[in-house]
Amino acid sequence: MLTTSYPRSDGDVAGRFVADSVGQLQAHAEVAVVSPQSFRHYGIAYGHGVLGNVKRRPWLVGVAPLMLGSFVRAARAAARDADVVHAHWLPAGWVAARTGRPFVVTLHGTDAVLAERVPQVARQVLRRARVVVCVSNALAAIARRLGGGEVRVIPNGVDVPAAIVPEKSPPSVLYAGRLSKEKGVLELVEAARGLPLVVAGDGPLRKQVSGTRGFVPRAELERLYGEAAVVACPSRREGFGVACLEAMAHGKPVVASAVGGLLDLVLDGVTGVLVPPRDPAALRAALERVLGDEALRRRLGAAARERARAEFGWDSVTTALLSALRDAATLARVER
Repeated sequence: MLTTSYPRSDGDVAGRFVADSVGQLQAHAEVAVVSPQSFRHYGIAYGHGVLGNVKRRPWLVGVAPLMLGSFVRAARAAARDADVVHAHWLPAGWVAARTGRPFVVTLHGTDAVLAERVPQVARQVLRRARVVVCVSNALAAIARRLGGGEVRVIPNGVDVPAAIVPEKSPPSVLYAGRLSKEKGVLELVEAARGLPLVVAGDGPLRKQVSGTRGFVPRAELERLYGEAAVVACPSRREGFGVACLEAMAHGKPVVASAVGGLLDLVLDGVTGVLVPPRDPAALRAALERVLGDEALRRRLGAAARERARAEFGWDSVTTALLSALRDAATLARVER
């Protein structure tokens, strides 16, 4: 498993969903992880992410080749006896292509932005991958447009809690995630003015989001999901929507932008409410509607929880991912 983001401790949120997937796969296969903890990343990998760090500190472009070289060496050593290499994000796919092993690459969202900026590089990676996994249909469309051959939509998985925690009174809105423009947090701040809003997250816009609790430990985030009446996911663009799916698993209705991977998760009027992106007025109206109707919250939340269990539970997600990995390894053996 190759990744440019992976948690460094139990409380680290970076690449948590990658680590969760590794934990599931380890019940079926031997998995070795190559992450920035395994190679020198020169300050590029963590913090604001690879693209965010380079954008904020352009001089990092100069050391990017050094990081990639270190990544390739670590990947080749780890993959020497591997049946298949699984790369998360496009840059790791570029590294996987240099291990000499059959590989699968998963696109998560930010790498799709990179793919459209450097389509020649993206095409080289996607065409060489035995299987291209995309966590949403929106990303799959980009992958196919850029030449991906065997493209499969396999979402991120989620643990569905055994019991639902009753919402706190008075009912409140929860936002959990990165505080950055593409997540729509500025629209949320405007839309939720005067409403009881709880924010758990951090990022470059933290100073513009008063009262944020920062990134919180997993146990506290679980509690916040339980206490919330509605969860807001107002992204301007979204590759998947991990916070959205986690909220659904906790039986919470979601008010989300009708963009990207959120369209795969939220069924408008069934498991939540979809609104146009970058539209604070529409977002405000939807939040007020859900906050003001307890029966609606219960109906949407129950349907959201059942959808999370049926469509995004780890059993079905892991089975699909194992199939992609086995197919990639089998195809390579047949070709030899």
